[in-house]
Amino acid sequence: MRRLFPVTDQTPSAEVPGRGPGVDREWTFDELADAYAYPASVRGAAGPGAAPGAGTAVDSGAVAEPGAVVEPAAGGRPWLRANMVSTLDGAAQYDGLSQPISSAADMRIFGTLRGLADVVVVGAETVRLEQYRPARTRQAFAARRAAAGQAPAPAIAVVSAGLNLDFSLPLFSEPLVPTLLVTGAEAPADRVRAAEKAGVEVLIAGEGPGADPARTVRVLAERGFVRLLTEGGPRLLGQFVAAGVLDELCLTLSPALTAGPAQRIAAGPGPAVPERFVLVSLLEQDGFLFARYRRA
Repeated sequence: MRRLFPVTDQTPSAEVPGRGPGVDREWTFDELADAYAYPASVRGAAGPGAAPGAGTAVDSGAVAEPGAVVEPAAGGRPWLRANMVSTLDGAAQYDGLSQPISSAADMRIFGTLRGLADVVVVGAETVRLEQYRPARTRQAFAARRAAAGQAPAPAIAVVSAGLNLDFSLPLFSEPLVPTLLVTGAEAPADRVRAAEKAGVEVLIAGEGPGADPARTVRVLAERGFVRLLTEGGPRLLGQFVAAGVLDELCLTLSPALTAGPAQRIAAGPGPAVPERFVLVSLLEQDGFLFARYRRA
C-alpha cells in the first residue's frame, strides 16, 4: 500500500528506506488506525461495556496522518462515517454482495474502521444479504480501545422498520457487545416484543414505522456511541446523505467493471442540493484506491 495524497515530503532522502509514504508495502494495523483516526474532539462514553473512564480519551490513541485536514466535530458531537466499495462503473455490489468487488487490503481497512468505531450502523437488508455476525474483538486494536474507554468490540445497531429478522442468529444471540435494533414508534408491536423476548434492546428513533436518520444518530449518541460507522447498505446510506448527517465517506474504488443492475453506494431521494466533500487522503494497493472524504 502506498499513500498518493497528501504528499507530505517530496525528498526521497528524508524517508526511511522501505518505510516512506510512497513505498508500496503492506501497512500495519497501527499505521492504518493512525490514517483513519476519528477527529480528536469526538467524545463519548463508548456505550455499554465501556471501560472505566470512558469518554476521557477521545481519539483512540491515534495520531492523525501527516498533512491530513482534521476537521474536529463541533462541540464533541457524534461523527458518522461510512465505509463503502464501488466498481469503476458505480456498482456497490455484484450478485447482491460486496465481497466479489473487494480485496484483501479493502478488508484490512474494513477491519480497521470497525476497530476504531463505537458502533456499526447497518440496514436490515444488508444484515440479511451479507449474513452479518457479531463484531469480534481484534487484538491489534485492543490497547487503543482500552485507552479510549471503548468496549472490546463495536456494537452492531440494525436499522429496520419491519423488524423482519431472525433473533436466534448469532448476531442477536451471541454478541460480545449487545446488538441493538433501531426503529420507529409505529414498528410492528409483535416484532418488537419478539426482539425484546430474545434479549435485544430496541431503540425508538422515529415517530413512524421506521427510524429517522438524524434521530438515529442522536439516539445512539445519547447511549455514548459517538464514533459511528455505517456500512450501508445503499438505502440506509442514502437516507443519511439526504438528512445531511454524514460527516465522512471512506470509499474503496475497485478496479472492476460489472455492468448489470447493481445499486450505487447510496440510493433513494437525495438532498435538495448536492453536498460537497473534500478529499482527505488517498491510498492505493493492487489497483484499488482507498479514498477518505470529509464534509466540506
